[in-house]
Amino acid sequence: MTFSHKLMLSAAVVAIFGATMVADSTAQAQTAEFKTKQAGDFLIRGRVLGVVPDEDIDSGTLAGEGEVDNDVIPEVDFSYFITDNIALELIAGTSKHDVSWNDGKDLGSVRLLPPTLTAQYHFMADQRFSPYIGAGINYTFFYDSKPGQFNSVKYDDGFGYAFQAGFDYAISGPWSLNVDVKKIYLDTDVSVNNGAVKANADLDPWLFGVGVGYRF
Repeated sequence: MTFSHKLMLSAAVVAIFGATMVADSTAQAQTAEFKTKQAGDFLIRGRVLGVVPDEDIDSGTLAGEGEVDNDVIPEVDFSYFITDNIALELIAGTSKHDVSWNDGKDLGSVRLLPPTLTAQYHFMADQRFSPYIGAGINYTFFYDSKPGQFNSVKYDDGFGYAFQAGFDYAISGPWSLNVDVKKIYLDTDVSVNNGAVKANADLDPWLFGVGVGYRF
């Protein structure tokens, strides 16, 4: 099992454990009032997000393949409910990743800003436990690139698409727990030393999120 897969498994375990702890802590308050999901609601969430690239990076001029490390970041997202069940969600967060080649070459690091807009369907909108699924588009900005042992490393910004699944668990009033998993399909062209070396990078990150939300 690779490190990325171990991290994905660990993130899933943490998410399940966190959801269980919150559910246990509210087990004696099941009759407490909570705000159901309704058309016109705005929802703001704060999450801790594990960013786990599922990368495939190759080059026509370099043997081997590239590698990108994982990151854990804070993230904020905003949702608007068009109907009781249908919502639009926009996420905002930025991550930093070290990049290397598997023969030991250091390609430095790069920061990613990947705003992602998804349309979601929320099941059981009037219940305390409300799962959802979603799909949408992404545009990733690459910035603050450090070239490592090279003179320059440049990444092309670009569009991708995303799928997600998750659930909200109402705690009390407008507050809720959220667990969310996204898969973003994203590729970029990489230019090293002003184009002397080029590579194609399919980054395709998993985003594992746990957080709290407030609706108004």
